[in-house]
Amino acid sequence: MNPDVPTPSAPSGRSLPAPIARLRDSGVAVWLDDLSRELIDDGGLAHVVATLGVVGVTTNPSIFAAALAHGSAYDAQLARLRAEGTDVDEAVFRITTDDVRAACDVLAPVHEATSGLDGRVSIEVDPRLARDTAGTLAAARRLWATVDRPNLFIKIPATVEGLPAITAAVAEGISVNVTLIFSLDRYAAVVDAYRAGLEQAASAGLDLRSIASVASFFVSRVDTAVDALLDAHGGPEAAELRGSIAIANARLAYRAHIAARATQEWTGLRAVGARPQRPLWASTGVKDPAYPDTRYVDELVADGVVNTMPRATLDAVADHGRTAIAIADTFDDAQDRIERLAAIGVDLAGVTETLEAEGVEKFEKSWAHLGDTVARGLDTSR
Repeated sequence: MNPDVPTPSAPSGRSLPAPIARLRDSGVAVWLDDLSRELIDDGGLAHVVATLGVVGVTTNPSIFAAALAHGSAYDAQLARLRAEGTDVDEAVFRITTDDVRAACDVLAPVHEATSGLDGRVSIEVDPRLARDTAGTLAAARRLWATVDRPNLFIKIPATVEGLPAITAAVAEGISVNVTLIFSLDRYAAVVDAYRAGLEQAASAGLDLRSIASVASFFVSRVDTAVDALLDAHGGPEAAELRGSIAIANARLAYRAHIAARATQEWTGLRAVGARPQRPLWASTGVKDPAYPDTRYVDELVADGVVNTMPRATLDAVADHGRTAIAIADTFDDAQDRIERLAAIGVDLAGVTETLEAEGVEKFEKSWAHLGDTVARGLDTSR
């Protein structure tokens, strides 16, 4: 096991489903990619922590928009906000930070039991700021101060403009979930941004043990995009590569993570209490029904990683997930597949660049949908 990263712990006195227990014992932290007021208030979040080994939560604008669009859990708060004359942007901010703060409190015992490793809840900066370094940093500061919980992660996109904001936030002691990573080159830049932030924090005399980060490397979206190109190319080589590139890409990111952890720079930071930035596998719900529904969990088992899953994926893993061979035994095959992809003319760098742009655009649209949903609630709540 990685000595830098404690093994995620199951809640005491509970027996986890065997596939979840195997993930935990392999060093994989199971997080839930979902959150709602109802999930918090009815005990559903506490239940999945206790029974399915969930040790963290991620959110995004789409998740909040879906939560607000269904049920009546937000009606009372919307009525108060309407009576106060609150505008839409401020209402969105208050609703989402309230949910995340409450989720942080639910996960606080996990945070304490894992010495600050897990029990984390992520909230994203306004995605409209994805190309605005100063705006992203200001939003991160405000979210961090408003939620005011040590087990919070601020999600900052890994755009070119987001990288210096990541460094600056970490330098101020803000724990960061870097999101929307698709390429190995951008992942390397994210690793550098986190390290630079830690170095600045150390120089400023901050306690590095209080700072944490994950790097969210997106998976299934890569296969969706690459598979379409492979199908258009045709031929046996393309058919053989279909459905394998996202996993190969992620496995090589884990190889880069291992290499970065072995550098002299990291050795020095570790000596003064720094925590490694764990890879987090995101977009792990299977989009092609031809693939096993646990594919992006089973094939990405490695010590010291996080896998954040939509509820349907989490339930599928708990029911019939299997632990495949260790990632470390697959690096040569992963590299070979990436090289073969290039040899038949598929530009993976171009694909990942497009996916980043589309990811920002999708989050902006989800944010707009969230705002529209809140606006309707402000107009109709009583």
